[in-house]
Amino acid sequence: MHFYKFQASGNDFLVVDEESIPTDVSLDLLAERMCDRRYGAGADGLLVLRMVRPADESDVQMRVFNPDGSEAEISGNGIRCAAAYVYHLGRWTEPEIRIATKAGVKRLRHLGERGKTRYFEVEMGRPKLASDEIPMALEPPLSRVVKHPLRVGEDVFYITACSMGNPHCSLLMRDLDRIDFTDVGARIENHAIFPERTNVEFVKVLGRKRLMVLFWERGVGETLSSGSGACAATVAAVLNGRVDRRVKVLTRAGELSVHWRDDDVVVLVGPVELVYRGEWLTDIS
Repeated sequence: MHFYKFQASGNDFLVVDEESIPTDVSLDLLAERMCDRRYGAGADGLLVLRMVRPADESDVQMRVFNPDGSEAEISGNGIRCAAAYVYHLGRWTEPEIRIATKAGVKRLRHLGERGKTRYFEVEMGRPKLASDEIPMALEPPLSRVVKHPLRVGEDVFYITACSMGNPHCSLLMRDLDRIDFTDVGARIENHAIFPERTNVEFVKVLGRKRLMVLFWERGVGETLSSGSGACAATVAAVLNGRVDRRVKVLTRAGELSVHWRDDDVVVLVGPVELVYRGEWLTDIS
């Protein structure tokens, strides 16, 4: 089975065609095996793609599997990798492409190439702000979850939450160096208040147009960046009155651009690079 590995701002994904996967193979187990960084190819996720022929509401269908075998609704960095894959193989040449995900159909625009790097703009959709849509187990439900106190062990954190098609919990911090974000991130991910678990962003405001973010991703753990997480962090910072609606998000692997437009749609812009292609030889049973 052939696969390609792409990285989008340090978030790496293995991409395979659905039709090349044997029908008796469990996709969750395949993701666990392939994403393992010691015994597999190693990645933050597995993307399973299918071209839609003839195209209807979408041109490509994408499923996202985490290294723990769970399936995610959307990945802002992963969807750019999916687009780069079909462009690289010459399966799509139009300037725009529609990719169907469990969080709906997303429209991407190919902005061009610089060397071996492609750039895409992704319309990530409108954030869901109500607690029951994120979802969160709050009683009574809240129309917006902003600066909400969350007890985690002996500590209380003030969180701002939303859904970008997948659940997110953002913590606005004065100093990112004074928190063990991997420990806190893991505990918040699995907190009882989030029935479907959650992604966690640790956000430092650097100015009205700039954020620094550390990411803990549901089903993955610590990652260098997150596209949907960068969008959620921006939404959180805007809701707290800390930034403008168009910002640069500094991750440990470079910058992403996020614009929460006046029509409420969040737009993400970032790079993608092909790392390598390979053939998966290990039996999955």
